[in-house]
Amino acid sequence: MTLMILKMIGCLALLMFGMKTMSEGLQKLTGGHLRAVLGTMTKHRAGGLLTGTFVTAAVQSSTATTVMTVSFVNAGLLTLKQAIPVIMGANIGTTATAWIMSIFGFQFNMSSFVWPFFGLAIALSYVRKNSVKSFAEFIFGFSFMFLGLTTLRENAVAMDLSHNQAVINFFATCGNWGMLSTLLFLLLGGILTMCVQSSAAIMAITLLLCSSGVLPIYQGIALVMGENIGTTVTSNLAALSASTQARRAALAHMLFNVFGVVWVLIIFHPFVNMVCHFVGFDPNFVPQTEEEIAHAGVRVTYALSGFHTAFNLCNVALLIWFIKPMEKLICRIIKEKEDPEDFSIKFISGGLMSTAELSLFEARKEINLFAERTLKMFRFVPELLKLKDEAAFAKLFARIEKYEGISDKLEMEIGEYLNKVSEGHLSPESKTKLQCMLKEISEIESIGDACYNMARVLNRKFKCGEDYTEEQYSRIDGMMKFCDQMLTQMLLVVENRPEADPKAVQAFEFEINDYRKMLKELNVNDLNAQRYSYQMGVHYMDLINDCEKLGDYVVNVVEAHMNHRLSK
Repeated sequence: MTLMILKMIGCLALLMFGMKTMSEGLQKLTGGHLRAVLGTMTKHRAGGLLTGTFVTAAVQSSTATTVMTVSFVNAGLLTLKQAIPVIMGANIGTTATAWIMSIFGFQFNMSSFVWPFFGLAIALSYVRKNSVKSFAEFIFGFSFMFLGLTTLRENAVAMDLSHNQAVINFFATCGNWGMLSTLLFLLLGGILTMCVQSSAAIMAITLLLCSSGVLPIYQGIALVMGENIGTTVTSNLAALSASTQARRAALAHMLFNVFGVVWVLIIFHPFVNMVCHFVGFDPNFVPQTEEEIAHAGVRVTYALSGFHTAFNLCNVALLIWFIKPMEKLICRIIKEKEDPEDFSIKFISGGLMSTAELSLFEARKEINLFAERTLKMFRFVPELLKLKDEAAFAKLFARIEKYEGISDKLEMEIGEYLNKVSEGHLSPESKTKLQCMLKEISEIESIGDACYNMARVLNRKFKCGEDYTEEQYSRIDGMMKFCDQMLTQMLLVVENRPEADPKAVQAFEFEINDYRKMLKELNVNDLNAQRYSYQMGVHYMDLINDCEKLGDYVVNVVEAHMNHRLSK
C-alpha cells in the first residue's frame, strides 16, 4: 500500500511537470503574441473576458494569464477595471483542464498513444529553429501530462479503493454531517491546493476518488470549490510583497471565487443536482453491475467538470455587471500607499513568475523603471548646482547619496533575479536577451555612480567657499542639457517607444566628447588668464569629465539593448 501511495505521488508530480512544460513550451512559441492579445483586446469587458478564457485554455495555466494581466496593470497598460474581466475569463479557461482530464484521462486509455508523441518530440527537438524546439517542448509536456493521468488511473485501479474499508469508513463518517461535511471538504480542498501549489493536481485526485466510487459527488464538488479558493490564497500570499496594483489584482481573483463559493453553498444541493442532470448522472443512483459501475465512474467525472464550468460561468454572469463596484471595493480595502520617492524593486518582488519567459518580461519592466529612476536621480544634479543655501544643499546632496546606495542595491537584486531566471528553461533567444539585460543594469548603475560623483564634486566646491564664474555656469549648463537629452533618448530606447532613435544617442555622445575637448582647452586658457583659481578649475573639469563618462555609460546601455533586439 505504501508503495502505491508513493507511486501516486510520483504520478501527480509527472502530471504537474507535464502541464508546466506544456505551458512553458506554448508561451515560448506564442508568448509575444499572447501578451499582444492581452494588451489590445481588453478595452471592453466582453473582450477582456474572452481574452482571459481563450489564453488560459491555450496555455493551460490560469496563473500564467493572471501573471501577464497583473504585469500589464503594474506597467500602466491596463487599469484594474480592465484586468478584472481578464481574471474572470481565466477562471473559465482553467475549467478546460478538468474536461481534458475527464474525457481523455478517464474515458480513454492514452498509454498507447503518448509514446509516439514522445518520439515526435525528440525528433523535433533536434531541429535548430527555435519555434520548432518550443513546439517540441509543448509536445513533451502534453505527453508527460497524459502519461501521468493514465498512470494515476491505473494505479488507482490497482489500489482498489472502492474495497478499501479504511478509506470507505473515513468518507462515510465525514460525509454524514450535512453542511458541516461540505465545509470540511471545502476547507480540505483549499489546504491541499495551497500545499501542492496546483489546483490541477487536486482536481486529478478528486476525479480519481469520485470515479472509483469512494468519494460521493457532493463531497467531491466541495473539494473542487476548495481548490478554487486555495489557488487564490496562494496568489495573494505571493503578492504580499508586491506592488499595490499586484495585490489588488490578486484580491480581485480571491473575491471572485469566494463570492461564487458563498452563493453556491446557499443553493448547494439543488445546483449540484441540476449540473448532474445536464450531464446524465444521478447522484443518488447506486450502481450494482460492473457495467453500471464503469458507466457511473465516467459520468461522475463529467459531473465534476460540468460543475467546475457551470460554477465559473454563473459566477461571471453574476459579477460581470459589477466590475466598477468591485474595483471601488478593492481600492478601499487596499489603499494606495506607495511613496513617489520609492526607489526600490516594484515588479519582481513577488518571486519568479510561472515560467522563465514571463520572468524575463517582468525583469524588462523593472529595468525600464530602473532607467527612469536614474534619469530622475540625474536631474537632481542641476538642482544641486544652483543651490546656495547650506541646509537645502545638504538635504539634496543626502538625497542623491541615498539614491546612489539604493541604485547599487537595485543592480544586485535585479541581477540575482536574472541569475535565478537563467536556471530555468530558456530559448536561445531569451538567453541572449538575459545577457543583454545583465549588461544594461550594470551600465545603468554606473550612470547612478556618475551622478553621485557629480554631486560629490559640487559638495567639495560648496565646502571650499568659492564659486564658479558665470561663464563656467553657462558651459556646465550646456553639458548638463546634453546629458539630459541623452538620458531621455536612452529611456525611449529601452522602453521600445516608437519615437526612440538609437542613432541620436550616438550623435549626442560625439557632441559631448567634442564639447568636453573644447571646454578643456578653454579651461587652460582661463587658468592662464587667472579668471579663477586652479582649485576651481579642477572642480570644474571634474564635473565635465563625469558628464562625459555618463555619456559613455548611456551609449553602453543603448548598445546592449539594441544587441538584444537584433538577436531576435
